[in-house]
Amino acid sequence: MPQAPIDVYSWPTPNGHKVHIMLEECGLPYVAHPVNIGKGDQFAPDFLAISPNNKIPAIVDPEGPDGQPISLFESGAILVYLAGKTGRFMPEGDRARYDVLQWLMFQMGGVGPMLGQAHHFRLYAPEKLPYAIERYTNEARRLYGVIDKRLSQSAFIAGPDYSIADIAIFPWLRSWENQGIVLTEYPHLKQWFDGIAARPAVQRGVKVLADLRKPLTGDKERDILFGKSQYARR
Repeated sequence: MPQAPIDVYSWPTPNGHKVHIMLEECGLPYVAHPVNIGKGDQFAPDFLAISPNNKIPAIVDPEGPDGQPISLFESGAILVYLAGKTGRFMPEGDRARYDVLQWLMFQMGGVGPMLGQAHHFRLYAPEKLPYAIERYTNEARRLYGVIDKRLSQSAFIAGPDYSIADIAIFPWLRSWENQGIVLTEYPHLKQWFDGIAARPAVQRGVKVLADLRKPLTGDKERDILFGKSQYARR
């Protein structure tokens, strides 16, 4: 029987793109439901029921491991789940699997948070704070250097094969200019980046919901996305 579509609750951000790309790479049917994080959709009770941390993306797979529906939040966990479901983009051997998982954690714990802070202080913060801009721009450059060194030794992030580690890291590097990065200073990374960007599934994935995203239009949207609304008790 055909796979029932997976419901994806998302927005066209790097974390959303990870899951869109993975679904496209795996050829899984899905329905993308926009969660406009600039309008506060992430605080809706129906969304919080599947993503209690009020962050996108989240999925509901009607055909979970036991044949029953399963909901998941956190993009890294979703990538691991989809890799297990399809048997793709995650090696079977323990050593190679842990190589992928450590680089996935590198993205979740380092690349995402630090590049996110670089974006925030360079572009979105109402006050341009030189210390914060320098701190996170320097950290972005350090992380790019780590990735470039790794890719001087390996065709892909976690080894010889394309994996969920590549899928997780790539979307965060698409806005390198906004992070204060000159991509040509990282030649191994650039070669890898260009190769990933040329993949048809990646090109399809980054277009999902992309036409809905608009620049922040005022203090209210900025407050919803970055300010008091994120920390209000609910």
